[in-house]
Amino acid sequence: QVQLVESGGGLVQPGGSLRLSCAVSGIIFGANNMAWYRQAPGKDREWVASIGSSGSTLLADSVKGRFAISRDNAKNSVYLQMNSLKPEDTAVYYCFTRDSGRGYWGQGTQVTVSS
Repeated sequence: QVQLVESGGGLVQPGGSLRLSCAVSGIIFGANNMAWYRQAPGKDREWVASIGSSGSTLLADSVKGRFAISRDNAKNSVYLQMNSLKPEDTAVYYCFTRDSGRGYWGQGTQVTVSS
């Protein structure tokens, strides 16, 4: 059974930082690409960042220079370091992977950026 469990969300002031974690089980983690998405209230879910099995990364233009994605294959985990947070970063953040042709989502973690 594939499971993705996000953690690390919360309330932070503009300009602050948070680190999200996603613990994965049920797949050969090191062989899978991983991604983070987010969904703000009233908006569609949008892609934020991806990391390949080799460690190569891609970031959405809206978060380049502020966010970083990383992985620890020994811990079956993927991370999203978020710096210089803005109110428009407020959303539920989801971890995603695809395995054997099927997509899997975590339950999401809320990030709220507000003073």
